[in-house]
Amino acid sequence: MKIHSPHVALVLRVFIVVVFFPFGSLHAGDAPLDFNRDIRPILAENCFYCHGQDGNKRQGDLRLDDREQAIAAGAIVPNKSQDSSLVSRIHSADPDVQMPPPKSNRRLSPEQKVILERWINEGANYAPHWSFVAPVKPNLPEVKNSSWIRNAIDQFVLAKLEAEGLAPSPEADRATLLKRLYIDLVGLPPSPSEVDSFVGDSDPQAYEKRVEKLLNSEHYGERMALSWLDAARYADSNGFQQDGDTWQWIWRDWVVRALNQNLPFDQFTIWQLAGDLLPDATTDQKIASGFNRNHLLNGEGGAIAEEQRFVVLFDRIDTTATTWLGLTVACAQCHDHKYDPISQKDYYRFLDLFNRVPESGVPEYISSRIRVASPYLELPTEENKIKFAEFEAKIAEFEKEAAPLLDAAYFGWRAAVLASDKPNETKGLSESLSKLLAKPEAERSEDEKKLVEPELRKHFEEKVRPSLNDKLPVLGRIIDQRNQMNAYRADHLPRVMIMSDSRPRESNVLSRGEYLKPEEKVTFETPGFLPPMLADAPRNRLGFAQWLVSPEHPLTARVQVNRMWQHFFGLGIVKTAEDFGVQSEYPIHLPMLDWLSVNFRETGWDMKAMTRLIVNSATYKQSSKVSPELRSLDIQNRLFARSSRFRMPSMILRDWALAASNLLDKRIAGKPVYPYQPDAIWESLAITKERDFTYPASTGQDIYRRSLYTFWRRTVGPANMFDASNRQTCRVRSSLTSTPLHALTTLNDPTWVEAARVLAQNGMHHSANQEDQLRFAFRNILCRPPSDFEMGMLQKAMQKQRELFAADLPGAEAFIATGVASRDKSLDVVSHAALSAVCLAMINFDESLTRE
Repeated sequence: MKIHSPHVALVLRVFIVVVFFPFGSLHAGDAPLDFNRDIRPILAENCFYCHGQDGNKRQGDLRLDDREQAIAAGAIVPNKSQDSSLVSRIHSADPDVQMPPPKSNRRLSPEQKVILERWINEGANYAPHWSFVAPVKPNLPEVKNSSWIRNAIDQFVLAKLEAEGLAPSPEADRATLLKRLYIDLVGLPPSPSEVDSFVGDSDPQAYEKRVEKLLNSEHYGERMALSWLDAARYADSNGFQQDGDTWQWIWRDWVVRALNQNLPFDQFTIWQLAGDLLPDATTDQKIASGFNRNHLLNGEGGAIAEEQRFVVLFDRIDTTATTWLGLTVACAQCHDHKYDPISQKDYYRFLDLFNRVPESGVPEYISSRIRVASPYLELPTEENKIKFAEFEAKIAEFEKEAAPLLDAAYFGWRAAVLASDKPNETKGLSESLSKLLAKPEAERSEDEKKLVEPELRKHFEEKVRPSLNDKLPVLGRIIDQRNQMNAYRADHLPRVMIMSDSRPRESNVLSRGEYLKPEEKVTFETPGFLPPMLADAPRNRLGFAQWLVSPEHPLTARVQVNRMWQHFFGLGIVKTAEDFGVQSEYPIHLPMLDWLSVNFRETGWDMKAMTRLIVNSATYKQSSKVSPELRSLDIQNRLFARSSRFRMPSMILRDWALAASNLLDKRIAGKPVYPYQPDAIWESLAITKERDFTYPASTGQDIYRRSLYTFWRRTVGPANMFDASNRQTCRVRSSLTSTPLHALTTLNDPTWVEAARVLAQNGMHHSANQEDQLRFAFRNILCRPPSDFEMGMLQKAMQKQRELFAADLPGAEAFIATGVASRDKSLDVVSHAALSAVCLAMINFDESLTRE
């Protein structure tokens, strides 16, 4: 057959590739099936729920996750599909026999049935789940177009593309590439001069030099910390109705610092899971252990402390397993995992790691605003030290003034007591002092004589002096200063929650996860399907953390490398970043994942080195434009035949607008700030008078700090941070949505409107020429100059806005009054408002919001 239309030829080719040979399950010729790639996904999706390892839910006493048991039951007869009951049942039309049962709402496709038959005829070979076997560094595959290769990543990607008959996309233009690099590494826009310098730089190492500059930027840690804070469920309050504030921002600052310092990931892991258990642990190592103190704390009146303590323990297990193992283990709280080889006993052995913290399960009352739970570190700031010194100096001054008055009162009281016939019967004396005074002086030993005076003075200070407060005003001033100091200490002295193993408890399997129903006693041990810990390793969090980063461990390096890849491509090599278990997706690029994972470990768990490898690859530098062929074949970009294109996270969008308008305050670290939010945003929490939930809006430069530093209340998160984690549970894979609420935010929120009018003001200061003003704004936002067509459209928009605002001068004045940033009142109101509106439109261009 001869096809003349290239469009028809393309459609036919797409049909052949997608329908008959979907990548990831493409079998060349008669090559044997791969259990992990071809069979396990079918069984996991359709069979393991009822015929897996969970004995409580198992039907027909049949296990299909275990080859020997499946054969013993007759479900599988190797090499004889016609004798295997599994085959007869999947083909049966009888609803009482058919598998999966009709009521399960699961269906096998004709292709899947053929694959299962073929697998049995090939011997029904099983294999351990791919992620439970330690990665081995594969050889780099051979490719035809070797000139495209920049490093090992490209070798793997190109080999897969060539196998699929595809070619990589061209390299992105230089302006786009620089903008992409700035988004990914620091989350801030390059200046127009930086773009010009890079675009015009003929140095062959120009790109690599920019990479190094950004890796060494102090803003690198801020950008890279965002996803880690999501995983750690970091927030600035406890959650629940009481929602007391905390000081966990000290841990947040440590994360940024550690990423900037390129702390190796094995140490990054050990410090966060067990920094407090390291020999002679430093303050930073103890702070790092706060990773597992970022959980919710329920201080409501009806909360049962011990029940809440177990809620916290369960959260720590889930968060730690998801973050480092890439496994979902929560279901094992009540029963054996239905898919992965994690028993309920394994779960509670894991719990024993965390069941040693000296905590009650509920927060302590520190002040009406602050509620934290022991153990914690008190870390006074320089501001605190100055304030405490001021209080102490004032108290010392008043004490000096009060000293002669108190001495006179003391000696008068003492004389009255000793003049009594029975001084020992003076009201309120302590038992020890009463016994001393009951003895005649001549009968007292030398030691007893020495004790009389200090005991009398102690009694006077504790019992008598308080009665003088109303009589001696200076004493009232001392009390007032001490009360002020204590209130300041409670509300302003940072107390970061950390881990400790100072209170070990007995751990048990809990029937159905109920804390009041303990069963078998357990102690910590790693799951049997993973490599064992060394015999001499400590059976605590430190030993566990060291085991996670041991060379034999199959998961840790893969899980972290996959999440790093996800950061740069929007999707991991394994799509299910939170689940590397039996139900996870079989990775198309498994050899590349294994090569990167082993390389990550071999290069000392160097996170910046891995970042450098990814961003220097030809794969990363491709254009994100989607050809018709790729749109049909690989719309999700699983083959990485192009760069990924996705909207920037809302935190970065806010920072981008502030930076483009030169409003951004780039200070690093510090306590949370309170930028613009809707009026009375926390009002719904104010159902009691226990504390004031008025939003404490920041002033000055604090309004313009990076989004990373915005106060995050768990019950009511920042209203302009759409698609963000709620920071109540661990999240390692972001989700992008598109709703009108997003556009309403970036078009109406004071942050964006103010940024637009300040950018317009900057443009008007830059030049009196309208075209230059528009070009100035465009370049600051989009990091490239506008085309002639785009400039024509901007000029038309400008003219339209001029007409609208000229007809509505009060509206123009109100529009450019948005925000607290100062306005140059010498600028023409209509011109400023019109340019502000056009700048706001530019900030909302698809290209402006998108990482391309």
